Amino acid sequence: MNNYIKIKNLTKKYEKNKSIKVLNNITFNFEPGKTYSIMGPSGSGKSTLLNLLSLIDNPTAGSIEISKNKINSNNVKNDFIRAKKIGIIYQDKNLLSDFTALENVYLPHLLVSKEKQKSIELAKKLIKNVGMSSKINYFPNELSGGENQRIAIARALINNPDIILADEPTGSLDSDNAKLIFKILFDLKNKNRIIIFATHNRYFANMADCKIMMNDGNMQIINDTI
Repeated sequence: MNNYIKIKNLTKKYEKNKSIKVLNNITFNFEPGKTYSIMGPSGSGKSTLLNLLSLIDNPTAGSIEISKNKINSNNVKNDFIRAKKIGIIYQDKNLLSDFTALENVYLPHLLVSKEKQKSIELAKKLIKNVGMSSKINYFPNELSGGENQRIAIARALINNPDIILADEPTGSLDSDNAKLIFKILFDLKNKNRIIIFATHNRYFANMADCKIMMNDGNMQIINDTI
């Protein structure tokens, strides 16, 4: 098993007027070929966990290992791992407003490959796969919420990541668009890929192979439907 995520005794605290523990000594293995849903009330640690797994933030204590790579804080190697192995889908699309849909999608590949034409052709293919070819030269403010999220998914896939992380990817969408986005997300499943998403929607959470409930920084695996 080459692609995996191992977290051990993972803890995250924020120090302000007093110490606030957001994640509490979590240990878990995420395996390739599986989808994982994370549920829990606001402030339970869902987004914090995803930020740590995406290497955007650093834990206060504990360790993260991704495909035999031990993650160290402030290591420039982490940027390379994130660029090559991790695709991130945000709730608020997080697209660059001054760039077209095509540019938003191909730029992450260009940063890695330095081959512009190859990046453009790959981006066009991915945009077609999410049904957005007709809007390829539109800017984010010219697209609907669901269309922007489809472009965000294409962007997350541009470097063929082993890991896809999605934080409330349909939180601001209507029911029809939410179902479409999750269909696209689950169609990305393959034997080598890990898909982890946070959601407040029980219907979508129950679609995952493994369901995780977060509460007060603790993790609980749910075997039955929630």
